[in-house]
Amino acid sequence: MNLKDKVCIITGSARGIGRSIAERFITDGALVAIADLRMGDAQKTADELTATGPGKAIGLEMNVTDEAAVNAGIQTVIDTWGKVDVLVSNAGIQIVHKIEDFPFGDWKKLLSIHLDGAFLTTKACLPHMYKAGSGSIILMGSVHSKEASPLKSAYVTAKHGLLGLARVISKEGAAHGVRANVICPGFVKTPLVEKQIPEQAKELGISEADVVNNVMLGETVDKEFTTVEDVAEIAHLFASFPTNALTGQSLVVSHGWFME
Repeated sequence: MNLKDKVCIITGSARGIGRSIAERFITDGALVAIADLRMGDAQKTADELTATGPGKAIGLEMNVTDEAAVNAGIQTVIDTWGKVDVLVSNAGIQIVHKIEDFPFGDWKKLLSIHLDGAFLTTKACLPHMYKAGSGSIILMGSVHSKEASPLKSAYVTAKHGLLGLARVISKEGAAHGVRANVICPGFVKTPLVEKQIPEQAKELGISEADVVNNVMLGETVDKEFTTVEDVAEIAHLFASFPTNALTGQSLVVSHGWFME
């Protein structure tokens, strides 16, 4: 199970979890498109990862909520490498409010990035995967695909929705050798999570230490954050698994926060 010469597209991969997945894939010899909102960030990461090898990377400017931008980005990958073997839909944001205070515009923005982004990138990649008779689509869920937390109505709704999308992709794609799975990390200490700590402390009226130890890590078995490397290893498993035996599944990576 390896990704040598496999063409992989990872959205939101200039930094954080997406970058770690790209690094893991490139270490295995993959050809990776670093898709992010700003071309400068995407190309910088692509250049840095290509320098480490043995795989290679290119940068793509992509707003995952814009169908034309998504289609253009996927076409660039096809023009460059001729195929798409793996899609990791990782782009996401977090916005926290109580439901009664949640601005509708923020609700729509968050759902669009998570759900529309996963749908549009999947839609653009599937014809190429179907033509090849194989492919792996990986959606970035969360423990919040299974659980709920206060202040996160939009995020929890979006992450639950990704489970349904992956299951439909797996059923429609099976005849074409295409698999779809969801990674469900617990709290990973990325800039996205670090930003949430003071926000939730203010919203809940508690200390930042209480947010970390009681809200974020309170249900884990060891009070430890999940690492970007942990998530990258699961992405590699889903990307490289050779058969439809592993499809339509979700795997929780959370230090025991949620146990299935």
